[in-house]
Amino acid sequence: MIDLLIKGAMVVDGTGKPSFVGDVGVNDGRICAVDEDAGDAAEVIDGDGLVLCPGFVDPHTHFDAQILWDPYASPGNLHGITTVISGNCGFTLAPLRAEDASWTLEMMAEVEGMSLDALKAGVPGDWHTFAEYLDRVDGTLGVNAAFLVGHCQLRRYVMGAQGGDGPASEAQINEMVRLLSEATEAGAIGFSSTQSFTHNDGDGKPVPSRNATSEELLALCEVVADHEGTTLEYITDGCLQGFSDEEIRRITDMSLRGQRAVNWNVLTVDSRDQQSVERQLQASRMAAAEGARIVPLTMPILVPMNMSLRTRCALTLIPGWDEILTLPIEERMEVLRDPEVRAKMKVDAEAPEAGVFRRLNRWADYHIGDTYSDVNKPLESRRVGDIAEERGQDSFDTLIDIALEDDLRTVLWPTPLENDDLSWKMRMELLDSGEVLVGGSDGGAHLDRMMGSIYPTRFLADTIRGRKLVSLERAIQMMTDDPAQLFGLRDRGRIEVGQHADMVLFDPETIASGSVRKTNDLPAGAARLFAGSLGMHRVFVNGVAIVTDGEPTGETPGALLRSGRDTRTVPTGADRS
Repeated sequence: MIDLLIKGAMVVDGTGKPSFVGDVGVNDGRICAVDEDAGDAAEVIDGDGLVLCPGFVDPHTHFDAQILWDPYASPGNLHGITTVISGNCGFTLAPLRAEDASWTLEMMAEVEGMSLDALKAGVPGDWHTFAEYLDRVDGTLGVNAAFLVGHCQLRRYVMGAQGGDGPASEAQINEMVRLLSEATEAGAIGFSSTQSFTHNDGDGKPVPSRNATSEELLALCEVVADHEGTTLEYITDGCLQGFSDEEIRRITDMSLRGQRAVNWNVLTVDSRDQQSVERQLQASRMAAAEGARIVPLTMPILVPMNMSLRTRCALTLIPGWDEILTLPIEERMEVLRDPEVRAKMKVDAEAPEAGVFRRLNRWADYHIGDTYSDVNKPLESRRVGDIAEERGQDSFDTLIDIALEDDLRTVLWPTPLENDDLSWKMRMELLDSGEVLVGGSDGGAHLDRMMGSIYPTRFLADTIRGRKLVSLERAIQMMTDDPAQLFGLRDRGRIEVGQHADMVLFDPETIASGSVRKTNDLPAGAARLFAGSLGMHRVFVNGVAIVTDGEPTGETPGALLRSGRDTRTVPTGADRS
């Protein structure tokens, strides 16, 4: 007798092949039968009218902290995500010296928008090496999780506070190499780094990896070549504004020296800036010509990110704005009342130097979110431009005035720019081509600003009942087998005999994301955005249901995916399979 039998479901196996109606059997956490007689089962589920597919793999997350108090990496589990890749962008919680714990948490709070109070309450820091961190989470997981080693933490561990100030010596680079090798031997699945100008620590200084030379970066990339089933991830200024020739050379060399694919986050597809998209893709094409592999990530949905004039957000990245929006609150409010300051801010937001952040200056199209004063309460959900017209006022002045009424706490939602038909066509054509990979949820980060982990259910709803720009089979392949193949996940990503039984059973008529809401369920009562799912019948991890009818079951069958044991090396050239 087997453990589980799902009868008569429409099976989408993750390979892109046409779906079929059939039975799937599970025993000891693995798929033991597909569309054949599996015999009796301890549990039988009627799959009539439901779709059964592999569990979704989220390739770009920051659950390094959240996974310590939330083994499900929620709310992604409710949306069918069964495997997460964390430790991206050079940011991890190990290796860790006790004296660097506060700095590390403050950096994570700054660069990844995590609540510092939640981090202090939820991250015990009772580890020293990366191996000890992995052991700390092993055996506690509700989803499968794999972790990269972050460049910033390696540098801080070896160089201390000096790591944020300048280049490393040869001896220091050698020590970072040793630590990275030790971590990958323990099961880390690779190395991540950042040289993005947007990444500063809690003191406002560039994060340590931004001071690394190319020699240091490439020496660390070389380490992964010596370890089975490893990979590379990188983020740089070019990810936001278009790769320079120097950056294309560097990221290509990373792949060549590491003999691994390099994935980066995130490619913004905007039909009004097709030249920028082409420039980003050129990096991949030039690298491929040399036998290297560069894989950009992009999301199959639009993920709005809210703003506030009270806390750090994308608005602070507009040149000239940071010095204003980091002033003490009372002083900041006083400055923002000055018409001359406002006029200069508007000019700065429209200047070429603002680069990609010029897309934030469409003030009329912002919508008012949560408000905190009686006078602003009627404005919630309204468009700033409409309010400005009623007031006979400039939209930017209206936005600032509304925020001042709330002591700058007003939540502001900009309207995504890339929502036109041509942008959607370009986005889906790129994903369907295989040049880019579905990803970029940033799950575990920016918890009160954005909600990326809902992308599987929203993408499915759009594929089945919305724009229908790709087939259901291809959409599911993009979120399952494609990322599983990139990371070389052993026996995951498909509905096949012998595969781990990471599976999603959903109703195609109703599958969708629930509405996004604010909840205060983080440690120390800190707030985050949250959304449940609709039409999610079951989510299985290693054959055990972690979600039933859209609700978590409390089971924790997830596996810590260690390099080599749970991953295989994926060639970078044309012979990869």
